[in-house]
Amino acid sequence: MKKVLVFSPHPDDLDFGCSGTAAKWVKEGREVVYCILSGGCRGSHNLKVSERELRKIREEEQKKAAQVVGVKKVIFLREKDGEIENNKRLRKKIAQVIRGIRPEIVVSFDPSNRKFDNFYRSHRDHRFGAEAVFDAIYPDAGSEAFFPEIAKKYPPHQIKELWFFASDQPNVYVDISQTIDKKTEALKQHQSQIKDFETTRELVRGWAKEMGKKSKVKYAEGFRKIQF
Repeated sequence: MKKVLVFSPHPDDLDFGCSGTAAKWVKEGREVVYCILSGGCRGSHNLKVSERELRKIREEEQKKAAQVVGVKKVIFLREKDGEIENNKRLRKKIAQVIRGIRPEIVVSFDPSNRKFDNFYRSHRDHRFGAEAVFDAIYPDAGSEAFFPEIAKKYPPHQIKELWFFASDQPNVYVDISQTIDKKTEALKQHQSQIKDFETTRELVRGWAKEMGKKSKVKYAEGFRKIQF
C-alpha cells in the first residue's frame, strides 16, 4: 500500500483540510505520517500564555487528533508561527523528512491560492509553507545535487503524486462519508483553537457535503492532484 506524508503549516490545518481522507487511507491499510511546519505558538490572543506553553498545548492537541484518525507518527519542525519562509534552511528540513519517510504520496496546502479572497487560505504561513513543500519536493528531495551533506543518511527520493488540500480548483474528490465523524472528532481535539465545537462541526460537515455534491457522494474532500 502507498505511504503518505501530509504537511501542514500549523496544527489543525490538515484536520480541516484532509483528515477525513487520512482516516480513510489508514482504514485501507496505508501508512500516513503528519509533518507540522509550525507549532502554532502565536495561535491565541491571550498573551498571558507563553509561546512555549501554547506550542506545547497545540502539539499535544495535534497528537490527539492524529490518534483519532489512526495516524501514529507526527513530526514537528517548529518553525516560528507567522514567520514561515520559503528558504533553503526550511527546504532542507522538509527534504530530509521526505527522504526519511520515502512516501509515494505527499499531501500539502495548495500554493496556488493567490486570489487573496479568503483569509484562511491566504495566511502567509499557508502560502510560503506550501511553496516550501513544493520546492523541497522538486528538485530538492529527489536529486543528489541538492543537500549532498545529508545524502548519505537520507538518500534522494522522488515522490509519485502530490495532493493539494484547501484548493480552490480541485480535480479529484475523496468520499469521506464513512470517516466524516473521525474528521470532526479530530477537530474537536484542537480545543485551544475551537471554542464553539458544534458550530465548527456543522460548518465542516456543510463544506464536506458541498464537495460531496460535486462527486455524487454524501461527504467528500477535494484536492488538486498532480503526478510526476
